[in-house]
Amino acid sequence: MTKKVKLGIVGCGGIANGKHLPSLSKLKNVELVAFCDIEVEKAEKAAKQYGTENAKVYKDYQELLKDESIDVIHVLTPNISHAEISIASMEAGKHVLCEKPMAKTSAEAREMLEVAKRTGKKLTIGYDNRFRPDSQSLHKITRRGDLGDIYFAKAHAIRRRAVPTWGVFLDEEKQGGGPLIDIGTHALDLTLWMMDNYKPKSVMGNVYHVLGKNENAANAWGPWDPEKFKVEDSAFGFITMENGATITLEASWALNTLDVDEAKCSLSGSKGGADMKNGLRINGEDMGNLYTRNVELGAGGVAYYDGASESNADLEARLWIDCIINDTEPTVKPEEAFVVTQILEAIYESAKTGKAVYFD
Repeated sequence: MTKKVKLGIVGCGGIANGKHLPSLSKLKNVELVAFCDIEVEKAEKAAKQYGTENAKVYKDYQELLKDESIDVIHVLTPNISHAEISIASMEAGKHVLCEKPMAKTSAEAREMLEVAKRTGKKLTIGYDNRFRPDSQSLHKITRRGDLGDIYFAKAHAIRRRAVPTWGVFLDEEKQGGGPLIDIGTHALDLTLWMMDNYKPKSVMGNVYHVLGKNENAANAWGPWDPEKFKVEDSAFGFITMENGATITLEASWALNTLDVDEAKCSLSGSKGGADMKNGLRINGEDMGNLYTRNVELGAGGVAYYDGASESNADLEARLWIDCIINDTEPTVKPEEAFVVTQILEAIYESAKTGKAVYFD
């Protein structure tokens, strides 16, 4: 590994420009040397703004992968191509960060895992909400054992009216689903990570196509087209783990509710509880009295590095590049992301059949 990591971007759309490229461009040990998009104009624009002086632009990712000098690929495409491009990249000798979810199906995610193990290449998934200050603090609290055995949890991903109307978000074929696979995946990842529990036993689920049928609907990004709304607008899951723990998962882009939370979790353990619904709050009992403690996440908190605050995207990028340079494990392990995909798929399957899905 050279001192500077040479990195290629496949998919130069919203998530690339809104999250990855601004954060990667801040790192002195990264060179953005290749950009690829089927709409080549997007790749050209990204290369001009973020690339090195001799950055190359591609329309076909297979051509990009022929460049042996590239160390890392970021796969930032629609869900349908996550597995294909990630696998090809690892086969070509590149480490891979693939945006969430890991893949459209668990079979594809399993193949990604197998290729990572066979090739020895690092693979991580873009669950950037793990890198928020509240998430980092709560993870340390749970690992220290403050909550005891966490046996009940809620994964929250509820929007009142915020349906993404651009790109392929409403296309079930390209994405595999709607809010469940888009934002529910973040909430579930956070919850499993906090619990350190990746052994599901069974899943029951329901999905709803209700508000998506409405015309001229109120929406953060303007009305959606009901004819193009091919995915669910809400989904809910009931997950039982092998050790008896229970998780409820709620995900919606459009729901008639005022209880709105996204990429958050609530935890109940044998010693205490925690939630992220109004800042980071820890609750419990001490000497016969109940208490609620609000965690201060200001100066000196986990989001600070070299005296300057980092966004979750910045911290994700820095730690990912560090793990490549230092040959350590990524914060988001692919085995963990695989279980998230398994559970999401099981919720969709249960909703179709009306029956519980059991894991071997």
